[in-house]
Amino acid sequence: MTYDPASANPLATNPLETRSDMQRALLGLFDPLLPYFSEGNARVRLDAAAAHFDRAAADLEGFARPLWGLAPFAAGGGDFPHWHRYAEGIANGTDPNHPEFWGKVNNRDQRMVELAALGFALALVPEKLWDPLNGRARDNLVAYLLHARKFDYADNNWKFFRILVDIALDRLGVEYDRSLTNAYLSELDGFYIADGWYRDGNVPRVDHYIPFAMHFYSLIYSRLVEDDHAKRYRERALAFAQDFRHWFAEDGATVPFGRSLTYRFACAGFWSALAFADLEALPWGEIKGLCVRHLRWWADKPMTHRDGVLSIGYSYPNLLMSENYNSAGSPYWAFKAFLPLAVDNDHPFWTFTETPPSPPSETVALRHPGMVMMPCKGDVVALSSGQENRQMRFGSEKYAKFAYSTRYGFSVESDERAFAGGAFDSMLAFSDDGIHYRVRETNEEARLDGNVLFSRWLPWPDVVVETWLLPASPWHVRVHRITTPRPLETAEGGFAIARRDFEADTLSASTGEAYAIGEEDFSGIRDLGSMVARQGLAQKAPPNTNLIAAKTLIPQLRATIPAGKTILRCAVLAVRDISAVTSDWDVPPAAPDIAALRAIAEQGVTVSAMQAPGRKP
Repeated sequence: MTYDPASANPLATNPLETRSDMQRALLGLFDPLLPYFSEGNARVRLDAAAAHFDRAAADLEGFARPLWGLAPFAAGGGDFPHWHRYAEGIANGTDPNHPEFWGKVNNRDQRMVELAALGFALALVPEKLWDPLNGRARDNLVAYLLHARKFDYADNNWKFFRILVDIALDRLGVEYDRSLTNAYLSELDGFYIADGWYRDGNVPRVDHYIPFAMHFYSLIYSRLVEDDHAKRYRERALAFAQDFRHWFAEDGATVPFGRSLTYRFACAGFWSALAFADLEALPWGEIKGLCVRHLRWWADKPMTHRDGVLSIGYSYPNLLMSENYNSAGSPYWAFKAFLPLAVDNDHPFWTFTETPPSPPSETVALRHPGMVMMPCKGDVVALSSGQENRQMRFGSEKYAKFAYSTRYGFSVESDERAFAGGAFDSMLAFSDDGIHYRVRETNEEARLDGNVLFSRWLPWPDVVVETWLLPASPWHVRVHRITTPRPLETAEGGFAIARRDFEADTLSASTGEAYAIGEEDFSGIRDLGSMVARQGLAQKAPPNTNLIAAKTLIPQLRATIPAGKTILRCAVLAVRDISAVTSDWDVPPAAPDIAALRAIAEQGVTVSAMQAPGRKP
């Protein structure tokens, strides 16, 4: 029998319905790490691939990140037989004279990130990590934590890392300078926008760091500390839940958007943290359903290596989509999803029956992230105004595409000098030489009017593009008004669907349209009366560019536009229904009036993520 990579996934046979199921999932995912603990148990090294930080910090990452799940498991009475490894590892890792010393913390050091997990675990289960240490080991640990907190932490969710260490120091009875804690609590409040939404720092973007970092840490804080900050955090989480639930499809998939998607089911961390904080932001059955369905979505994905260790990637191992700060231990931030294991079996999160998914029948506009969440036959498509991240690799693909899908994810490009072979799913690409290309990277302006998104962006300083996105489920419509001083080649893509072997898929391309039919999915793009004729292309995208499927097909429209003003219009459809070629495909939405759209560009409200940090919408 041919080897099935998905069979190595420790979640593969787990129904993920009950507390005991989640406990088994945690242990099943952790156990493959055991052979990779160092002799002194302070380091976990999983492979030879590197992140930008030093190897000692990467080894600490592999050691510490599982604590996000192991500590709640123990707090809830779970039997984990390897706590002696962690106690010994902490003693050796914080001992400057031990060969497995983690190294001194310096300014904005990766070790700061991992010490947050250690601080959380020390606060939650000190009997597992603190009580077994002798006096010298305790002194070393305290000295290490106190030294680390003196440095400047990155100006984003990192500020919570020192706060989590401080909570541990409080619980261990260690004196420290509390003014630093108060300063960071105040600075974190400065990232707050409204209605439960934050920015992850003073940046014009909103992504999954809001649920699995800003809210995740603040809800932990609200459970472990009683003060005015805790009250505000709970109020904000109540508001955020009303919006964030629309990011999830009926099958539990969430919209992949932004950086750090290799953390995978950390995206369920917000729902998990609500249970830990005992905060019924939605009915408990709905919270439970959102959490466990998301975990179940991962159960049939080939997301691990053959030994069951989580890979860098998303649905499958894929270094191409990783960030420069992803080491082999990075994916274990996914263990944040196991936070409900800290609450008793009689907690409503466990006693309530999982509520079946109830997707909205209409689109939902989210002003703060600049998205329109569109239900699409059980899946969810997020039309996006586009955000900016020029610091991360493939920042344009991760933040600035026109649409993101729970089923089709998105693709990154593999060669910036291959315009002819580019994926360009949910993007409009331009080239002035047929080789290099430009796409939307950032916006000059982004607005929302009802369910219509508008953005103004410049692929070159002298080329202006105005884009409107309109939902028409299961379709969506795009209109672009382009002003250019020279002719440009253009390529606009629909959604990427899985491609089969043996050329078994159906591909169709003609003037004004293109589609692809795979084993389960249909994806197409139709021109809606552009000012130039566009030729259809069923693109066989480069392999390993899509997050969810390793090989994909992407319908595109291509044309050369002249100097001056050009209007391009199209409608895009992708559904898990191959019969769509004789149903939905034959009834595209009407082309919108450009004059009406230009009025929207003037009347719409500015997307909050685009506003200057500190300025409230």
